[in-house]
Amino acid sequence: MPVYNYDVGIIGAGAAGIAAAKDAARIGARTILIEKDEKRWGGNFHSGCISSKTLIHSAKVWSLARRTEEFGLPKLELPAVCLGSLMARLRSVVDAIREKESHERFSNLGVTVRFGKARFTDRHVVSIEGWQVSAETWIIATGSRPAVPALEGLEQVPYWTTDTIFSMERLPGRLLVLGGGQAGVEIAQAFRRLGSDVTIVESEQQLLYSEDEDIAGFLEERLEAEGIHVCTGTTPLKAEATGSSVRLLVKRTADDAKSWTIEGDALLVAIGRAPNTEDLDLRTAGVPFFPRGIPAYSNMRTGARGIYVCGDVNGMFPYANVAEYEARVAVANILLKMSTNADYSKIPWCIYTDPEIASVGFNEKRAKAGDVEYRLYTAAYRDVDRALVEGTPEGRIKILVGAKGRVLGCQIAGNRAGELIHEWVAAVNGRMKISDMTKWVRTYPALAGITKNAVDLIDSSRFTEERTQKFLRFLLRLRGGK
Repeated sequence: MPVYNYDVGIIGAGAAGIAAAKDAARIGARTILIEKDEKRWGGNFHSGCISSKTLIHSAKVWSLARRTEEFGLPKLELPAVCLGSLMARLRSVVDAIREKESHERFSNLGVTVRFGKARFTDRHVVSIEGWQVSAETWIIATGSRPAVPALEGLEQVPYWTTDTIFSMERLPGRLLVLGGGQAGVEIAQAFRRLGSDVTIVESEQQLLYSEDEDIAGFLEERLEAEGIHVCTGTTPLKAEATGSSVRLLVKRTADDAKSWTIEGDALLVAIGRAPNTEDLDLRTAGVPFFPRGIPAYSNMRTGARGIYVCGDVNGMFPYANVAEYEARVAVANILLKMSTNADYSKIPWCIYTDPEIASVGFNEKRAKAGDVEYRLYTAAYRDVDRALVEGTPEGRIKILVGAKGRVLGCQIAGNRAGELIHEWVAAVNGRMKISDMTKWVRTYPALAGITKNAVDLIDSSRFTEERTQKFLRFLLRLRGGK
């Protein structure tokens, strides 16, 4: 029987790799965690996710400072933003969070930590800068990097990505954002609030293509109201640098209309993510892979026996919470033999614009694509007392309800949507009925009033059905009513 140096080997110390190493160590497995670059410890969980949310929050504070008169306070005369100071705070937040997950802590847990490029020499053996180590099972968790389009002239243009923009020290007067997905809209709004003139170029007909049209439209209206130029249905043809400026030649996506030029002082490319697989020599290990990522079965195993994959590198959902979830599934299957499968139908996510957009389960677009029958209910933030108190009456909640009143999905577009969605995460995962949620007592006044209003509306709607009305009239007659 083969003897291996470790029970579990993990390549990549991002959100997925860290979660997998932590779980494996707790179970008592001999574990090695390999990270290519010590400076990248924590992966995009720190350098991307935390950095962007810190930037977004600073921009939100600055936006609120401009609204003091709306709250009965004196108007403030605000100076120009020093982006360097903001980025210094951003780095301090990232460092503080990274310290909690330092590689020294993992060494104390009994995990062997090594730095260097890892390359498979067979299914069980990896070479790290010439040093070879074996493991009975390997987990690939190398994450992803910003995807770069095959756009004419882009290689000759200085551009930023969602990994590099946080090293920017001077606020650009005009920022061009290529891509209207989550990262694009979040950073676009933040820079607009800090003082940049911002244009978003998106080839699809709406921002946030996977979201319902009305939800995406709500966000687009908000961004435009803040002064962002949104160009949806617009395809870039060419990029060029002219002195200190950047130009994009674009045209309408759906037709052969005349092209035009958009000019800016900086360009952010935010069209998605590409998997980090090029250093691994996956063919040697017999691991199938594609440009989008390394495919996995629902138990997180790849096409090669004894090799698992989790996190961004598998091309599923590029979210830290999903990476950690997949890591737990992988470790449970490897070490506990639990036959656990990942279920992506109930994964929540949030887009951290202001207002936020959060979702779990089915939205209308996904329900229609899956031929799922549903009833739709909505409620508005303007009817929530706390929203009026805080000056955030914009937004709505959408609930999809299926057979027997079970919750199929929820979308919230409004203040603190990323927090409010968790009641609905519980409802979707627990296959709850709306009638179950009517029994919960919530604090008042709270933004959770949007959930209470929606639940009450859905529950009361059954009393308007003709069959229910007849039954209620029958009960009243039995009790002596008219």
